[in-house]
Amino acid sequence: MSTATIVSLPDQSTARIPRMNFMSKEKGLLSWLLTGDHKRIAMLYLVSITFFFFIGGAMAGLIRLELLTPQSDLMATDTYNKVFSMHGIVMIFFFLVPSVPATIGNFLIPIMIGAKDLALPKINLLSWYLYMAAGMLGLYAMATGGVDTGWTFTTPLSTHYLNTNVITTGLAIFIAGFSSIFTGLNFIVTIHKMRCPGMTWFRLPLFVWSNYAASILMVLGTPVLAITLVLVVLERTAGIGVFDPAKGGDPLLFQHLFWFYSHPAVYIMILPGMGVISETVSTFSRKRVFGYTAVAFSSVAIAVFGFFVWAHHMFIMGISNYSMLVFSLLTMLVAVPSAIKIFNWAFTLYKGSITFETPMLYSFGFMGLFTIGGLTGVFLASSGTDIHLTETYFIVAHFHFVMVGGMLMAFLAGVHFWWPKMTGRMYPEKISQLAALVTFIGFNFTFFPQFILGTLGMPRRYATYPPEFQVLNVFSTAGATILGVGYLLPILYLTWSLKYGEIAGDNPWQATGLEWQIQSPPLTENFPAIPIMDHEAYDYEWLEGQKEKVASV
Repeated sequence: MSTATIVSLPDQSTARIPRMNFMSKEKGLLSWLLTGDHKRIAMLYLVSITFFFFIGGAMAGLIRLELLTPQSDLMATDTYNKVFSMHGIVMIFFFLVPSVPATIGNFLIPIMIGAKDLALPKINLLSWYLYMAAGMLGLYAMATGGVDTGWTFTTPLSTHYLNTNVITTGLAIFIAGFSSIFTGLNFIVTIHKMRCPGMTWFRLPLFVWSNYAASILMVLGTPVLAITLVLVVLERTAGIGVFDPAKGGDPLLFQHLFWFYSHPAVYIMILPGMGVISETVSTFSRKRVFGYTAVAFSSVAIAVFGFFVWAHHMFIMGISNYSMLVFSLLTMLVAVPSAIKIFNWAFTLYKGSITFETPMLYSFGFMGLFTIGGLTGVFLASSGTDIHLTETYFIVAHFHFVMVGGMLMAFLAGVHFWWPKMTGRMYPEKISQLAALVTFIGFNFTFFPQFILGTLGMPRRYATYPPEFQVLNVFSTAGATILGVGYLLPILYLTWSLKYGEIAGDNPWQATGLEWQIQSPPLTENFPAIPIMDHEAYDYEWLEGQKEKVASV
């Protein structure tokens, strides 16, 4: 098979000529539903997770409307329990976990490493079908009574027979877990076996490193959650005493098993987002990422440490003082590789030629909000402050600063950054910049007051609260309204851009990755010939040299 070095095309005039691409090569719904093309599967995932995001967002809106007043006057308390439970389940398992890997990762990882597809294309399609089956089963559970155990399925609530649809919802998450495992396995095999000539480990884009680390967590951590949910189902159906103390079980065992997965799941969600930020910060500061090797290994370090900090969720559960000391130290240590990324991004920006396109604005939002979320996590790593703050709105604020302020901002940064590559179209820049600003403002109005509420002692998961907390709750609900507008705007203008957006060209950002050196949207086979990687990642001197070569021709 022939090989060729891929070069950039700074003159984008040829991009205006209609060209065959992965979206236009085959027509009809069936060609999408039976596709093996990783790019089409990524687009299927993008539509699907957007749907579930707005389902989960609607539930969040109901929660904030209920908390406008101190009394439970919008819905019954039992209904409120089901709404916040399903909000957490939908957002975590059907949006945050698959958001970047299944969409942006699916689309880009083969192209970034010079491959024509993922190693296991049929398994890739199967992962989307499993995801959709799980999502539909979860929606069925919601429509037929919901689940009222919280997204954590805490025992003995989840093993109590009066609680509704625990088995159906648990089965939905069980199936979604297999989808996650298949995606992670596919990424690991592809990155190990299908890199193009010259694509050594230390020429890989940092986005690939981050998804590789997250894939390890998916493959090793998700089976533990699956086993835990199976045990809950067995206890409910067969009466086996595993977690329920009334049957001789141990509820603390459930906590250990659940959080052994669910804390690494935080890094499954956030690591791919960190990879997005590495790409955007480098591109829009026109500099190689400062300390590339340190940033790459910090992703692996986060994945490794992630398996050793689960019990900091259990400081009030009755674990020993010695265990509290050990897990407190380990939790503080996991902040080090995250801090390495923040500092290295900051040094990348230092003396860079920074421009403020929409992906960069979302990236700045990520860095600011994730830093606050990470620093407040150190408060929770200390058992003394954690015991006071656990089960308050401080936890809600901390989690959302990391997952929504961090992960969702990174997801939007990635979608806006690679949208021209995915679709061949640009979006309206001014409106998208406004959306980034509205999102940032709305997020802070929504969740920063919750730090104060939690410090003052307002417990989470209650539909009622003392009247002295109402003002801060009104601020939070008003912010959620602004935040909703910020999330709705991208749906509108990105959809509009599919037909009316300006033709993007192959490399509108003048970036260095392999994905930017091919046509937009890409061919079904990605490359006309196997590429040869003959330069380091983020080498802007190489890019300038390629421009000169093309200009001379």
